[in-house]
Amino acid sequence: MSSTNPGELWKRYQEYLYDDPDLGMRLDISRMDFDSAYLESMSSAMDDAFRAMEDLESGALANGDEERRVGHYWLRDPELAPEPEMKRAITETVERIHAFAEEVQGGATAPPKADRFGNLLLVGIGGSALGPQLLVDALGGPDDPMQAFFLDNTDPDGFQRTLAALHATGAGLAGTLTLVISKSGGTVETRNGMLEMEAGYRAAGLELPAHAVAVTGEGSTLDRRATEQGWLARFPLWDWVGGRTSVTSAVGLLPACLLGFDIDSFLAGAAAADRATRWPELRRNPAALLALMWHHAGGGRGAKDMVVLPYKDRLVLLSRYLQQLVMESLGKERDVEGRLVHQGLAVYGNKGSTDQHAYLQQLRDGLHNFFVTFVQVLQDGSETSPEMEPGVTSGDYLTGFLVGTRRALHERGRESMTLTVRRGDAWDLGAIIALFERAVGFYASLVGINAYHQPGVEAGKQAASEVIALQRRLLDVITASTPRTAEELAADAGMPDQAETSLAILEHLAANRGRGIKRIAGNSPFDARFSRD
Repeated sequence: MSSTNPGELWKRYQEYLYDDPDLGMRLDISRMDFDSAYLESMSSAMDDAFRAMEDLESGALANGDEERRVGHYWLRDPELAPEPEMKRAITETVERIHAFAEEVQGGATAPPKADRFGNLLLVGIGGSALGPQLLVDALGGPDDPMQAFFLDNTDPDGFQRTLAALHATGAGLAGTLTLVISKSGGTVETRNGMLEMEAGYRAAGLELPAHAVAVTGEGSTLDRRATEQGWLARFPLWDWVGGRTSVTSAVGLLPACLLGFDIDSFLAGAAAADRATRWPELRRNPAALLALMWHHAGGGRGAKDMVVLPYKDRLVLLSRYLQQLVMESLGKERDVEGRLVHQGLAVYGNKGSTDQHAYLQQLRDGLHNFFVTFVQVLQDGSETSPEMEPGVTSGDYLTGFLVGTRRALHERGRESMTLTVRRGDAWDLGAIIALFERAVGFYASLVGINAYHQPGVEAGKQAASEVIALQRRLLDVITASTPRTAEELAADAGMPDQAETSLAILEHLAANRGRGIKRIAGNSPFDARFSRD
């Protein structure tokens, strides 16, 4: 494929272009360095992947150790749900979302000390925030009925900045609807954000329950809290919906509907892409083509990173969204047989044409450890764009930069794909998300891993809990009268092998006034002593 002969490239483009006018999507893989023999060699493996995906959609267990199925595909086509009660629950939830959004927008559901809700604050982490953030940035505008804000970390400064921003809006905190999203109700970052907002409401003479909605699992800690405190509403998050594939559940649909987005079109676009990616024929299945290009580029081991470059400001968060979807799904230590494989596919990105002035220099001339996925939106979004020069608009330049960058990379032997949609609206966004979800599933089958399990994430949560437990033990043994080093305090706390972690904990406590810990400097950080203030 190294040829730069225009005639040969045109023939290759025609041969490998996927084009679906009904879906409104094109996928060009012609600038990836593969040949037809590669596709033929992978046909048997893809047949297995097609069967595995069919089993998954039919309700097969995805995680045997958790006895859990994966059913995000059912969310946009409830007829596929394996049990009637699931189908009914999905349909009724969408109907409830529409009804609740109408009540909020019409003022039937309103806050106690304001005429209506003008702000929407979403408290979540990971997929519970990234999906809604992508929807807001891609579909939002100045005429939305509510203004969106997010708490997606456990950073006190972030909490205070967001709280101040809410107070500064016309609706104020009194006109803020808070949506708390956590399947288990025990996710620490989300819990902390909820409690910070509870304190913020109380300081303003308000109460959280009169402003709060929960999206959570039935019977979870959050579900019980919302029930007991009389929150405005509760919406389900089923155990067969993973966080990184939850955007077509209430996680994404509820905030999107509250903000006035066309969630029916969003679901329809996702459903259309699902149908297109069920074809058990390679050339007719864009998700299969994507997965095979990932496999080919990285040698089936993720040896090259995927750079996602959407040439549309509204899609700048797509790379972050795909980063979680792809890396959390595919970054696995062991395969389904328990063998050590260390699989993964790193994803990063920015947007065009910003990347022209950021890292394109390295992509073209530097380390060759990547392939690019361009995302193009054909419609500019503005019918009144002025001409920058005779016959040329700023949108024309954007297309020129995309095509030119693609060509410049190809001239250096750098691989790329181009995904093209028509408008970048709710339909297209649903289709893009569903396309990549399916590609992740296919790729996982090709390399023999479970895309729907995340032991590494759970390990990180456990490690954080252990740090907090150590902090409690340190606070039990530290005194005002006897300053001691972190190493000495760790030993006194019964954990002498945790001196380094103890130092990190104590330095943080001492740096924050009001925590009651004093630091006495020494010749080095290791000689510093700590005591009660």
